[in-house]
Amino acid sequence: MPDKQPQIPFGAVYYRKSNPPAEDWERDYRIAAEDGLNTFRHWFMWSAIERRPGVYDWDDCDRQLDLAAENGMQTVIAEFTMAAPEWLQRRLSHAVQKKADGTTMASTLSPSVAVGGFGQGLGGAGALTLNDPGVHGAVMEFLTLLATRYKGHPGLLGYDVNNEVNYQPDFDHSDPTKAAFRIWLREKYGDLDALGEAWRRYSYAEWDDVMPPRQVQPYPECLDWMEFRKQNFYGHVADKIAAIKAVDPDATIISHGIAGAMTAMAGHGCDDWMAASQVDVYGYTWIAARKGNQPWRNFYAGDLIRGAARGKPYWHAERQGGPLWMQPQVLGRDREDARVAEAEDVRLWSLASFAAGARGMMNLRYRPLVDGPLFGAFGSYALDGSRTDRSEAAAAVARWLNDPGHRDAMEAKPVRGEVGLLVVPETQAFDTVLSAEGGFQIYSHAMWGAYRGFFEQNIQADWVHVDDIEAYPVLYAPYPIMWPELIAKRLRDWIAAGGILISEACPGYFGNGGRIGIHQPNFGFDEVFGARETHVEFMPDIADRDRIFWQGTELPCGGFRQVYEPTSGKGLATFDTGGTAMVEATYGKGRTLLVGSHVSVGHFRERESGRLGAPQWWRGCLAWSGVSPRVETGNAQLVARLHEGEGGRFLWIVNPSRLPQAGRLTVDGEEVSGRCLMGRDSGPGITVPGRDATVLAV
Repeated sequence: MPDKQPQIPFGAVYYRKSNPPAEDWERDYRIAAEDGLNTFRHWFMWSAIERRPGVYDWDDCDRQLDLAAENGMQTVIAEFTMAAPEWLQRRLSHAVQKKADGTTMASTLSPSVAVGGFGQGLGGAGALTLNDPGVHGAVMEFLTLLATRYKGHPGLLGYDVNNEVNYQPDFDHSDPTKAAFRIWLREKYGDLDALGEAWRRYSYAEWDDVMPPRQVQPYPECLDWMEFRKQNFYGHVADKIAAIKAVDPDATIISHGIAGAMTAMAGHGCDDWMAASQVDVYGYTWIAARKGNQPWRNFYAGDLIRGAARGKPYWHAERQGGPLWMQPQVLGRDREDARVAEAEDVRLWSLASFAAGARGMMNLRYRPLVDGPLFGAFGSYALDGSRTDRSEAAAAVARWLNDPGHRDAMEAKPVRGEVGLLVVPETQAFDTVLSAEGGFQIYSHAMWGAYRGFFEQNIQADWVHVDDIEAYPVLYAPYPIMWPELIAKRLRDWIAAGGILISEACPGYFGNGGRIGIHQPNFGFDEVFGARETHVEFMPDIADRDRIFWQGTELPCGGFRQVYEPTSGKGLATFDTGGTAMVEATYGKGRTLLVGSHVSVGHFRERESGRLGAPQWWRGCLAWSGVSPRVETGNAQLVARLHEGEGGRFLWIVNPSRLPQAGRLTVDGEEVSGRCLMGRDSGPGITVPGRDATVLAV
């Protein structure tokens, strides 16, 4: 990273060719620097730079880096080879991406910038597939020229590679991609006989007989196609990084996704863990206007990316700073639901991200766009570049974050959560094909429901990839319906060694290739959970009609229903329709708790409709596990996070509500007070203004 790396990179996406106008650049940079912004990211769009074969216009891009250096700022170059020159798309028309029905991807203008050459997805070079050698070579050649031009520039911080790393699920069935798929299958299976046996297609005579599946159903060929597409996509991202690094080995490589791992890891390739593993700094786009302005949502994305980053620094790479008008995600929602962004909202969104652990931030517009479907959207500065109350709010946060007196607080990191939410990518991939025909959203609602349930009890639930389970003593599995055998064995071994697992219904019900185990729970988990299945129902459309009677209360059901007969375990609850609904057991040195429906789904859907959900369940899980909440505020409206570092312990207390909220602070069961870094000095008793935060050194 540059010698003058800011304490906390904080700024905005600035230059996108169509706006802001060149005559305003010097003034905007001066104002940004005065306001405490230290970093700009710009879209360096291939289609706007290489206007004819070998004819380049770098002038605007050069000026951005020069202005950054002149104003003491840093630049993140966002490479946009996803916007390919129109002449190249004509020359290499054989490499245009296709849907299964033969429909070709069109070259378009991006809704985020009035510049042509984009495709309908982010997984290629415009409409072209990188599986074509000609396209691949042209992309790497352009990135080589880009890195060569800006290597060592005093205004350069690093490169953001492949904006919002994901792709469209409908593409790509072009001939180059089919050929790449066959190579991938050959490496996995070895020969056609093995492939045919796995896919139940027994008449392959040549590799050219093998085609990507056109249906979306729970079969091995569909799972292979999704896994190939993800590995293929991230292989191309790795190639881009390698091209830049070949020129500039010391370059800081950055990328950001859309915090989409719980909704689109399989279909869109939003594997935040895989994306973060490739770069030095990871990040996420999260826009309350599109996602919803509920408190749990404003923490969810930051917590997710913190888990995926695995200790690397991560940024809230695109944070809303202004309104969003006529887009489909906002229709029918209230003004207060982030449609009309206020200064207090900008402050809250920023502070919530840093409380969750982010250590950098970008407003996704410095100034709003003046054309296209996203006109007037997101910018914290006005259309003409003048200051607003929203930009002043962001500036105040930027100055606080970069105050040298706060360095220890900014170097500290959130402590490990009290419980980990188990993430198994293969589970989501299988659910994607299992639920496609009915349009069910069981997986995302289960994962969100569990996170939200713990969050609303001020319990920090971390997102834990199955490869990282050894770092957590307690795991919660909201939707564990499919586990490959090797993963099932890993989980069994983790429990036997002392792990505590709370699992919702049908753990490992489907195994390798999506095949059902004939004995349930599958893979020997009948012994692990001390129970066997006596009845099962896959009826997610009516599962909310059921209830579980547990400790004198009712838990809402959702997803699937699995009824048990305890063997070595002990029954703890029953269904309202009869039968054991919950079993606790010991296995080796560990303990398990199995509940026969997806309470997380029931909780999420009830809370979304304004009902109570199952608040007592989430605290009950911790009590059963023998774990106490690390931080207590005595007020459900306050969200508290404990950070630790070499410089001490720091407590962030965020108030997402619109009214001041009072609480009393305890950490690990003891009342605490501390030196106030943000907000008013206080002892154990504290009051936090609405849409604001207090930060204490404790």
